[in-house]
Amino acid sequence: MKNPSILAIIPARSGSKSVIDKNIREIDGKPMLAYSIAHAKESEHIGRVILSTDSEKYAQIGRDYGAEVPFLRPAEYATDTALDFDVFYHALSWLKEQEGYVPELVVQLRPTYPVRNVEDIDNMIEQMLADPSIDSMRCIAPAGEVAHKMWLLGKDADSDLSDAAAGFTPEPCKALPIRPLLNDIPEAYNMPRQQLPRVYYQNACIDVIRSRVILEEHSMSGKNIAGYVMRENYDIDTEEEFARAKERLSIMNGGKRFVFDIDGVIAGFRKGLDYDSAPPNTPMIEVINKLYDMGNEIILHTARGYVTGIDWSEVTKKQMQDWGVKYHELHFGKPNADYYVDDKSLDMKRLLDYFS
Repeated sequence: MKNPSILAIIPARSGSKSVIDKNIREIDGKPMLAYSIAHAKESEHIGRVILSTDSEKYAQIGRDYGAEVPFLRPAEYATDTALDFDVFYHALSWLKEQEGYVPELVVQLRPTYPVRNVEDIDNMIEQMLADPSIDSMRCIAPAGEVAHKMWLLGKDADSDLSDAAAGFTPEPCKALPIRPLLNDIPEAYNMPRQQLPRVYYQNACIDVIRSRVILEEHSMSGKNIAGYVMRENYDIDTEEEFARAKERLSIMNGGKRFVFDIDGVIAGFRKGLDYDSAPPNTPMIEVINKLYDMGNEIILHTARGYVTGIDWSEVTKKQMQDWGVKYHELHFGKPNADYYVDDKSLDMKRLLDYFS
């Protein structure tokens, strides 16, 4: 049920250097910030949605998509170096002074996340409401690198300054002093990575904070911080990330035609072309069924029988039925080959990353 004491704030300043005007740049037919507004409005719990921006142009776009814009953010809180705290303290202070409104929870939905699961927003809110001891909760995802094998580099190995903080640019191919980033495990950098702790990074998708932490403690996190583990990361800061998110959104909106090979994609390979005993590739079948349910057209094709002349049609149809594969068409007669080259190919890993 919608709760007026739960406020979503979408911070969307007008300046951006990596992707110009990225907060209002169109992605699959809508400006970027519209997606975060929609996510907030689709939430079962969020009662108010406010866009914090320094631009009247952005403000009007926000209103068009259903957000409140009761103020424009002061210029000093819309710079590259402005902190989240500055933005949120300004917004909450304005609402308290002008309206007497102080929410219990504040949800930060960055506009650079057009791909987001609304269930994650509601799960985080519900856990915060159920445990008053939690000051804030933020999304985290498994880090791709092993933090215990990372090093700090600088002119002085005993210095607390990193090379970036010290303005130091190392010379290539020159020996320089280094020190481990983490020291909680002796000589962790000499240990197998499998024996080291799993490390997570904050992926900036969703933050939920108690307003008292911001207004009274002057913090965006407080002391008791909980992590909400996610697998995906669709934060957009580069053109490559923009293209990746655009592709996924386009697929999610349906209306696309997908052609899937059967063996090696939907079914595992078997020696001697013994297709009858081929096992199902369950993760890929789940992805195909999701694509089908999104309104995409699914076509299957196979080279089964192309070389031997054996008719595998009934076996294949039964496998697809037994495995629960959803599809629109099944085609035989694909030529057998060692390699296939296609200018519209989408590899299995990317599809699995998107939808599994």
